[in-house]
Amino acid sequence: MADAKGDKGDKGGEEGKRKGGGRRRLSKARYERELYRLQTELVKLQEWGRGTGARIVVVFEGRDAAGKGSTIKRVTEYLNPRVARIVALPRPTERERTQWYFQRYTEHLPAAGEIVLFDRSWYNRAGVERVMGFCTPAEHQRFLRQCPIFERMLVEDGILLRKYWFSVSDEVQEQRFRRRLEDPVRRWKLSAVDLQSLTRWEEYSQAKDEMFVHTDIAEAPWYVVESDDKRRARLNMIAHLLSTVPYTEVTPPVLDLPPRPPATGYRRPPRELQNYVPDHAADLEA
Repeated sequence: MADAKGDKGDKGGEEGKRKGGGRRRLSKARYERELYRLQTELVKLQEWGRGTGARIVVVFEGRDAAGKGSTIKRVTEYLNPRVARIVALPRPTERERTQWYFQRYTEHLPAAGEIVLFDRSWYNRAGVERVMGFCTPAEHQRFLRQCPIFERMLVEDGILLRKYWFSVSDEVQEQRFRRRLEDPVRRWKLSAVDLQSLTRWEEYSQAKDEMFVHTDIAEAPWYVVESDDKRRARLNMIAHLLSTVPYTEVTPPVLDLPPRPPATGYRRPPRELQNYVPDHAADLEA
């Protein structure tokens, strides 16, 4: 899916410059310093949520290669995986295709004190399913009618719902696709469907615009993240999320390391009886 104003309207922009602004990338040192500060605040948010029973849902949507996954990785880097979890669902099964469309997502919603980050979400129907013909026009229109109702129900029930759209220019997207094709550890991120983002650019733009008309609601608005510069995108998204949640710092319990007790004469089995992994690192030094 696309942002017709930010994605289609800006035809270029080197990675390292913000669209329209021509600003250079943040230095790595400044970026890492601010990222760590924001991640520290995310831990405080997590502990506040655990203490108050808050339920937080964060939806990440946008173009392929727009930086959603790398941003999610930075958000969760220091969080407790038992509290903050990522939901990235595969294609629906035959049984799931016969369910109410939102049903497969509701089972992943958070309980008290949990944070759920959707790496793509129910908005698949408004984007790739609509453009690629994986749903019928009637199913697409039903989604646009039901989605605002569904989200209002979530918010009315007390869930803190935040929705982020990652906007990337066509030139930067193509650059990232090429790097993925050439990188053996990132090649898996590309599929034939992903590559059609290039040939169906305007169709995705139109689908996104229509989706915004119906689902950019007061109870759960969309927030656009300009992501040609991934460093800025990560900092901007995390800072904004923190600014929208009324969390407070929770004083952690005081913990002291207990003294280690004296040895009692226990003797461990000989090391030769255990299997150790080879010292691969020593081979590198040699």
